[in-house]
Amino acid sequence: MESTSKHHVAHPFWPRDLSIPNYVPNDRSMYEILTFLFSVSGVFLLATWEISGRENASGRLGVWRRLAVCWFAVCGFIHGVIEGWFSLYYEVIPADQSFLSQLWKEYSKGDSRYVIADNFTVCMETITAWLWGPFSFWAVYAFLTNKPYRFVLQLIISLGQLYGAVLYFYTEHRDGYAHSEMGHPIYFWFYFVFLNALWVVIPLVLIVDAWGQLSGAQALTDNARSHKSKRS
Repeated sequence: MESTSKHHVAHPFWPRDLSIPNYVPNDRSMYEILTFLFSVSGVFLLATWEISGRENASGRLGVWRRLAVCWFAVCGFIHGVIEGWFSLYYEVIPADQSFLSQLWKEYSKGDSRYVIADNFTVCMETITAWLWGPFSFWAVYAFLTNKPYRFVLQLIISLGQLYGAVLYFYTEHRDGYAHSEMGHPIYFWFYFVFLNALWVVIPLVLIVDAWGQLSGAQALTDNARSHKSKRS
């Protein structure tokens, strides 16, 4: 019992008996961390909104399309930088005091799987960081330059995001929501539910949009081929 107590380090994560022997508490406040996250995301959003409003070879993008492009820009930052950090340093995050490590320790109050390097979260975040991060920036470029494959990228990225988010929620549901303080207004409802639900709702809308765009393009191609065959 004496040996166990020596190795038990107090922490704010759930379940309360979770063993994190190398945990070091954050020295930055929740306010500082969230201000950084939303400020940088806001800069990406505003910069992309400004750039996407410029006229290109096919004219100006509509409001909804510009919002979609802004979404992909913010996704590129979050996937590539925030989640990329986790994919590289997940083993040292509990003890590390780098700003992004502290961000993950703060978020782990809503899902402690991140502070114990849970196998699912490591695999899922690594795929997200190194695939959907670069692909999101690629999608921004594709829409700004009117590339013909832009909706293919939108469909691929959104399907990957939706699949990852559904697995993220479902695996925690199977665990009985043991890694968060169930019902907590910030840690459970804001960190765990709301922030991650964005990657269910928005990708679902974009999947439907890409489906319609690609189906419409295929219908035009089919009609053109049909008319051409009739003439010949």
